[in-house]
Order: sequence, then structure tokens, then C-alpha cells
Amino acid sequence: MNKPSILLTLALLPPGTAALANDSFEEVVVTAEFRRTELMDAGASISVLGAEDIQQRAAQHLEEILNLAPNVNFAGGTSRSRYFQIRGVGDRSQFAEPLNPSVGLRVDGVDFSGIGSIGTLFDVEQVEVLRGPQGTLHGANALAGLIDIRSNAPTEDFYHRIDATAGDYDSFGVGLVSSGPLTDALRYRVAVEQFNSDGYTENDFLGDDDTQERDELTARGRLQWLLSEQHTIDLGVTYIDVDNGYDAFSLDNVRDTISDEPGRDTQESVALSLQTASSFSYFDLRTVFSYANSDSEYSYDEDWTFEGFHPFGYSSTDTYLRERDSISAELRLLSNESSRLFGGRSEWVVGLYYLGNDEDLDRRYTFAGPFDSEFDTETWAVFGQLDTALTERLTLVTGLRLENRDTDYSDSNNVDFNPDKDLWGGKLALEYDWFEGTLAYASVSRGYRANGVNGGILASINATDDPDIIAGLNTVRDFDEETLVNYEVGFKSSLLDNTLRARVALFYMDREDQQVRGSFLIPQQGGATTFVDYTSNAAEGENYGAEIELDWLASENLQLWANLGLLETEFENYVNVFGEDLSGRDQAQAPNYQFSVGGRFDFGRGFFLRLEVEGRDDFFFSDRHDAQADSYELVHGRLGYARDNWSLALWGRNLTDEDYRVRGFGSFGNDPRKDYLVEDYFQLGEPRMVGVDVSLSF
Repeated sequence: MNKPSILLTLALLPPGTAALANDSFEEVVVTAEFRRTELMDAGASISVLGAEDIQQRAAQHLEEILNLAPNVNFAGGTSRSRYFQIRGVGDRSQFAEPLNPSVGLRVDGVDFSGIGSIGTLFDVEQVEVLRGPQGTLHGANALAGLIDIRSNAPTEDFYHRIDATAGDYDSFGVGLVSSGPLTDALRYRVAVEQFNSDGYTENDFLGDDDTQERDELTARGRLQWLLSEQHTIDLGVTYIDVDNGYDAFSLDNVRDTISDEPGRDTQESVALSLQTASSFSYFDLRTVFSYANSDSEYSYDEDWTFEGFHPFGYSSTDTYLRERDSISAELRLLSNESSRLFGGRSEWVVGLYYLGNDEDLDRRYTFAGPFDSEFDTETWAVFGQLDTALTERLTLVTGLRLENRDTDYSDSNNVDFNPDKDLWGGKLALEYDWFEGTLAYASVSRGYRANGVNGGILASINATDDPDIIAGLNTVRDFDEETLVNYEVGFKSSLLDNTLRARVALFYMDREDQQVRGSFLIPQQGGATTFVDYTSNAAEGENYGAEIELDWLASENLQLWANLGLLETEFENYVNVFGEDLSGRDQAQAPNYQFSVGGRFDFGRGFFLRLEVEGRDDFFFSDRHDAQADSYELVHGRLGYARDNWSLALWGRNLTDEDYRVRGFGSFGNDPRKDYLVEDYFQLGEPRMVGVDVSLSF
């Protein structure tokens, strides 16, 4: 079954979801770890969101399905959510400062951590969400966890598909898939989709309804060469062009704006990957080589209004143009039956890893001269894991990763920052096969996040003559690395003849030198106020909670699922740069609960209905101010017909048209009509969306 579990979720799957096999669940395989592992046999908290989940939500992007995974959140402030949080840990935005991601993002083996706009979902087989630090598996980019996107592989037989979707706000998409054999040993797959939408913002000043438009092209190609039963080569090419508008904030906290210079939020990425798998007499060899180039623009109308609305001529825009080149290589040796240690009781993995990122920034801001920076990182790592069967039922897992990270930062303000850090992470776990179909585990894992420099701070020191502001800026020029130790116990069981599956995890995370985000407010000429974001270190923090995921085949026609995520977070001994004591305060982007309830009923003869409700508690948007997202519940549905090689469905998201907040800023005034009274401003999430899908395969 490809259904993940979530907070509190009841759901039914449509025909062909691979959920039923002789009235029981089919195997779900996790591929993001060192070895392909059945989900119920993995001693970790993992959700797998499959192709059926994507289709049922009519999802185009990660942001439209991630609520199906417990204790996973994402931040707005962009046209598509590109920053993710797991168990309350993660990034929320990026402006002038370099970013060290704390939630890893991979697409077909290519690292896109920190630039999640690429998370389009056409022809994706599954999305795996690994919660907790991946200190052995993925290193510094996965302090909180890893999101791994895997597209569909080439097929043994010819397969072709045409998908089309249409919905509110002039939304329309068409996708084509072709797959099959070129020769007996060579297979291909090509998938292309174009999706367009006017977006749900009305710009009253310009008289336009498409200033938040979506123009997204996804193209994937794969070649799989079966050299022999022991050797395969997989070549992948990805081109994703997200060319979206960005016009999301208004002075009245509605979806009607009055900006005269709406922004853009774009990402054009080209990625190549080469993966090999070989089996030899005494070990298996896996290699992954990748290259990716990403060009992006993030720009916005900073005053959110038109020229003349503010007194003193206040009007400004801010633009961030980035180019990132990434090269990675991984070599992994895995034991086989001939090379297990300790009398055949221990499986092992050892490997080498390299990641080089070169990122160039060109910032263009109304109230400052041109600013550019270069942020280059080189990461080398060696890792290993040993799985030892202590008894027939009890397995000890030990893993260690040693990483060297060399950073080189320079900018047009003649600032140079060149730290070289040695970092380490690892895992120690016990897994117990309690009885058939039931696994209990306990683990301790250590993750880390690299140190860094605050580019926006360094760029602003010379932009003000206020000695108090300069003194404050100098205290947060750079920041130290953060470590996170995760203690976890879990339980997984298949019950009632494999018609009921339960996955439960309890965790406690201890964060040392916790990296937190803040902002300085710097007055500018003309009455403007500029936000300058920075990262600093809190003394420590703690995050703890639970994740419950249930799936139940209640009858031949009915499938239910119920999931719940509970989370408590707080700072300990943290006084920020303004002297405010935030000890005991909830951390940002960390709702105390998340849930989703849904179900799907098969009426027979191909007709089905799926309904679900998801929701979450309120949470702070930032550690700097008190602006909050209110708690909310969203209702989604799908009514359709699926038969043989075609399907037709009517779908809806947020059917009750709930207004909910996805990003917020507080503690400043921006409205002359209210004499610049300090208040909170919010970006609203997607309103009610209704549409129709049709799919034909042959």
C-alpha cells in the first residue's frame, strides 16, 4: 500500500492503488536508506506517499501532499513552498544570507536541499519522508530528516499515458508518459507535463488576476541498461522550469493586493544522474554521480503597494538572483551472503561521499547598491553501518559518518569567511522481531548542521550609521554548528491477517547550540523599514512527541487510515540579540498536533468516493515575533470512475473554503491609513479549488 499515515487520518483508496492483494496489504519498499527495505521492517519513523496519494489530491507539488506525513510542516512566503520542517526543525526562508539546510531534499538521487520549488510531482512513483536526523545516511543537510522523491522507472513492456487536469482560476495541465524497451537490455521512460494557473490573487491596482500565476514545466527522462543479471546502469535527466509570479501579501490580509511591481518566484533546474548497481562475489557495489544547475529569481514589491500610497515617496522592490551548481558522487559497498561478518550474522555497508555546491547571489534592492556574493562548500564524508543479529529476533544497528565541510564565502563588501569543520553523526539501534509481522525498536541517532555566515548582516553593517544597530549587527556576523541527538522508540505491526497496519513512534530530541532565525529592523530613507534576517545560536532546545499511523482494510470496498502527530517544542536558556528571554517559548513552525481523517469507498463497477479532513494546531511563524498561524481544518474530496485503462474524476481541495495562514510577519507597521500601527501580516493558503482529471493509458 502506498498510503502513508498521518496525524489522525481515515482514508480509502481508489481502485488500482496497490492496496489490496488477496484482501491484504501489498509490500511498500523504502529505497532512501542503504538497502531496499520493506516499510514495516524499517526500524525508523518513515512515511511513504505513493502515486495514488498524489493522484487523489490532484497534487502538482510537494506542498499539496506533505500534510499526509505526521509532524511535517512547510513554510509559505513563496509561490510554492520550498522550505520544510520535520518535528519542528527546519528552515523558513532565505534572503541574502547563505543557507545550510536542515531538511534534506533529493530527487532521483540528486541533492536539491534548500531549493524545494523543484518538488513537482508528475510521474513520481513515491515520496519517502524519513523523520529524525539522518546523520549516517545523509549528513549535514538532514539534521531533522530527509524527503526523497523517486520518479517511475522504465517498464519492461510498452506503456503510454495521457493525463489532463482542469480547475478553478484557469488551472490547466497536460502530461504525457511513454515507457518501454528499446532493446532486450535497454529500457526508456519519458514524462513531460505543462501546468498553468492564474493563481488565486487579484491585483486591484493593476487590474490583473494572474500576478501569482503558476507556469510549471516538468520533464523527466530515464534510460535503464540491463548489462546482465549482476550489473545495471540507470541514467536520468531532469528539467524543471518553475516560472511563477509572487504577489501574496496585502495590507488587509486578504487575497486582493495593490502592488504596482509584483515579484517573481522562479527556479529553472537541469539535473543529470548516473546510478550503477553491480553484484560481485564478495560484495555489492552501488554508485551515484550527479550534476545539477539551478537558476532562480525571488523578487517582491517590498511596500506591497503602489507609488504614492505611502507618504515621503516610499516605494521599493527587492530581487534575489541565484545560480547554484552542484556535483555529487557516492560509492557504496554492501555485504552479500558471502561477506557477512561474525559467522554470517552481520551485514555491513561502507561508503564515500562528495558534494560540491557553488552558489552565486546577485541582489538588487531599491535602498542599497548592488550586492553580490559567492558561497561555495565542499563536503567529503566516509560512512559505515553494521547490522548484527544478536539472536534470531534481536538485531543491533551501529552507524557512523565522518564529514569534513570546507566553506568559502565572499561578497562585494570585501567580506571573506572560510571555515573548515569536521563533523560527525551516527546511529545506535536495537530492533526486535517480537512476533511475526511485528517489529519493536529503540534508537539513538546524532545529526548535525554546519556553521555559517550571515550574508545579510554583513551586507547591512555599512548601510546604517546608528551605533546601536551596528553593535547589534556585529554580534551575529556568523554562527556555530548545531547538533541534535534523537532518542526514539517505535512499534510496527501487521494485524488481522495483514488487513490492519499500525506504526507508532515516540521521540525526544535534544538540540545543542540550536540555530535560530531572527531579524533586525533597519530604518531607511523615506520612512522605509528593512528586515535583515540572520541566524544565531540559542543555548539549547528540546522537541518531543509521538507519531501514530494506522491503515485498515475494513472491508472489500472500504479502506480507512488514521494518523496523528503530536509535538512539543521549547527553547531553553535563550536570550536573543534584543535581550528578550525566549526560554520556555514554543519554537517556530511547530504545531502541537497535526491530523488527517479520510476514507475511500468503492461502490463497484469502477465508481469510488474519497473524503478526508486534515488539520493542525496554531504555531508561531518566527522566533523573532509573535505572529501565528491559527489552527485549521481542511476538507478534501474526490469522486470518480476508474475502469481498465482510463479514469475520470471530480476533485476538490479545501472544500469549505477555509482561510488559513501559511506565512506571517509581525511587529512592524506598513499601513499609513492606520498611522503605521504595528500589526501582523499574513499570506493566505490555497482557497477552495475544484477541478476534473482524466487519464488514459495504453
